[in-house]
Amino acid sequence: MCGKSVQFTAEPFSRLSYTRGFGRRRGKSPFFTGLEENHLLEDGHLDQIVPSLNSPMHCSPKSQGNSEPGERYSRKVFVGGLPPDIDEEEITASFRRFGPLVVDWPHKAESKSYFPPKGYAFLLFQDESSVQALIDACIQEDEKLYLCVSSPTIKDKPVQIRPWRLSDADFVLDASMPLDPRKTVFVGGVPRPLKAVELAMIMDRLYGGVCYAGIDTDPELKYPKGAGRVAFSNQQSYIAAISARFVQLQHGDIEKRVEVKPYVLDDQMCDECQGARCGGKFAPFFCANVTCLQYYCEHCWATIHSRQGREFHKPLVKEGADRPRPVPFRWC
Repeated sequence: MCGKSVQFTAEPFSRLSYTRGFGRRRGKSPFFTGLEENHLLEDGHLDQIVPSLNSPMHCSPKSQGNSEPGERYSRKVFVGGLPPDIDEEEITASFRRFGPLVVDWPHKAESKSYFPPKGYAFLLFQDESSVQALIDACIQEDEKLYLCVSSPTIKDKPVQIRPWRLSDADFVLDASMPLDPRKTVFVGGVPRPLKAVELAMIMDRLYGGVCYAGIDTDPELKYPKGAGRVAFSNQQSYIAAISARFVQLQHGDIEKRVEVKPYVLDDQMCDECQGARCGGKFAPFFCANVTCLQYYCEHCWATIHSRQGREFHKPLVKEGADRPRPVPFRWC
């Protein structure tokens, strides 16, 4: 197998680089030290369970200054545990004091529901400063943020506010190691509250050798998409991770089986012919079988995988949102 370690520059990760995380080191205090009570649903969205809060003190604003200066947040904020009879206009009215916003929830247009069907929604603020203002107005309880919201039948119900801090999308565990895309895995189904530092620690505990972890975020709002990447410093840890295929993530109250695949790159030359048999084009296929772990052009894939024992290998190609997918592939 060929491929060497590469030190990347600041380009988007989809173009074979890691961004933003090199300045952070182990031990920086995260905004949330624990995970909320979230469960990823079958459609990839989160169901939130918010504990009841009975003490009157919970509806008092928390003191200013609990957030580190200079922090930046996604303009998309999760709010969970909403009253069941609160509608879109009432949610908007409850948070409009922080700035212009739009209220959204999964499948909102298709369902035509006027109430968040699972008691949670997303606040899409026009300005990032609105998110900081919202955080400053919250109370903090057991590492979580709450704000009191009223509906026609429920007064001052504490709902959970979960902002996403942009710096939590990347974490460098071992800055002394160059980042090698050939030792990087894609992790699907990552719970959206999970920070890069937490993903790094979990994968390092399972397989060792983690040097970097990143949470994939959407380009506009920079909010987690439910997937991540983990780079290893050695081939043994990388192979152990992709051989497992699925990993049981247990962290706090969350227990979820997540998918692990090689991270497929879209500008690699064929490892067999270096472009000689495909006109110098990038290789479209990657074989994730541990006997291969190489990129192939169509010609070399057909040649190598006609050999006994390799005829049942399945190629992976790049899919939308940087997700690798298997391709139904059959040579005549």
